Amino acid sequence: MKIIIIGLGNFGRSLALNLTDNGHEVFGVDHKMEKVDLLKDHIANVVCMDANNEAAYKVLPIQQADLGIVAIGENEGSSIVTTAILKKYKHLRIVSRSLSKIHDTILEAMGINDVVHPEQDAAFRLTKQISFNYALDYFRVDNKYSIAEVFSPYSFNGKSVKSLKLTQKYSVSLITVIRDIKIPMSHKGNSSTRKVIGLVTGDTILQKGDILTLFGSNKSIMNFVKEKNYD
Repeated sequence: MKIIIIGLGNFGRSLALNLTDNGHEVFGVDHKMEKVDLLKDHIANVVCMDANNEAAYKVLPIQQADLGIVAIGENEGSSIVTTAILKKYKHLRIVSRSLSKIHDTILEAMGINDVVHPEQDAAFRLTKQISFNYALDYFRVDNKYSIAEVFSPYSFNGKSVKSLKLTQKYSVSLITVIRDIKIPMSHKGNSSTRKVIGLVTGDTILQKGDILTLFGSNKSIMNFVKEKNYD
């Protein structure tokens, strides 16, 4: 995928590097040369330009791009103007970083459906990890529901998924299981790596050390973690 990222602060820079590592062709844009220099040897292309100058976009491969990400985090007005300029390219999917609730409202009025709040999302994930003991990671679906990775309780070892009645007892759904898979290694014995086992069925047997990927309301997941004995 060809992606244009405008705004190369901490968030935009991390995004550009990660997307590049995942095989995407990334074009970075920022008005500060020092930020451009940090990425010039690491992503496909990077340009120093004023993203609020519509004429400057002629140097970007907008017509060939699949996705435009507005990652500006310092100036709300500049972010809005940049989003408005990208909006003129009808084929382009746009993801825009929001800096406030008012910004959210403006983006919604502009028809931007993909809005990100990196600081809020990071704070939410850390809060959940602190609040829910034994939770490894969280992904917020909305304000009420989340997907969580939690250690499988010892009491689940050797039991089938259907026998646990997770939905009836805890109001959570098991999406998948992450498990240590042994890898044969010549002359060095066995090693192991964690892998997703795929779709689970009622007959799937849980093992010691499994990580459960659960979907449910925040309250249900919290109650599940509190009720289960991990000692």
